[in-house]
Amino acid sequence: MDLYLLLAFVPAALALNLTPGADMMFCLGQGLRSGVKPAVAASAGISAGALVHMTLGGLGLGALVATLPWVFDLIRWIGVGYLMWLAYAALRSSVVANKTKALSAKRAFVQGFIVNLSNPKVILFVLAFVPQFVDPTRGSVLLQFWMFGGIIALGGFVINGLVGIFASSIGQALLGSPKYAKGLGYITAAIFASLAARLAILERS
Repeated sequence: MDLYLLLAFVPAALALNLTPGADMMFCLGQGLRSGVKPAVAASAGISAGALVHMTLGGLGLGALVATLPWVFDLIRWIGVGYLMWLAYAALRSSVVANKTKALSAKRAFVQGFIVNLSNPKVILFVLAFVPQFVDPTRGSVLLQFWMFGGIIALGGFVINGLVGIFASSIGQALLGSPKYAKGLGYITAAIFASLAARLAILERS
């Protein structure tokens, strides 16, 4: 990989990671709801999902999402349904048990992975952004996608994880009061529902 190309890519990837988006908000919600370990696990799941998107982009399969509207919409509505289910689960655990039920790190990882994977806008971004730095004359295109994807995934893991850790400190403080703990469940459900709404109105362009 060309050193100057890499030096140009890293700041661009960092700017991408620092931009608030669905992944960051999801880790924020997990941190508020479940604490440090699940928040970090959710961030890891999101990064794993990003690597899958990079693989699809490198293989050329991501072009299906860009060219076939029904594939884009299918993935999008799966994501909407899953986020609404997460919102319902957070709300129900808060109302029924009068407290916010924490997730295990394993479940948080799976949820983060699915949330990222079911966001078709990510693969469209991959197809628009990463190819600018890929040079077919320098070897395997897929390997280059993986290398650039690894940089984005690592940066995202650190930044989203830190957001989740910060949120967990607030969440744990609020959990000391049953009243605030119940409100925390409403806040978490609202975050997931807003992400679902955002994905529902998402357009391909």
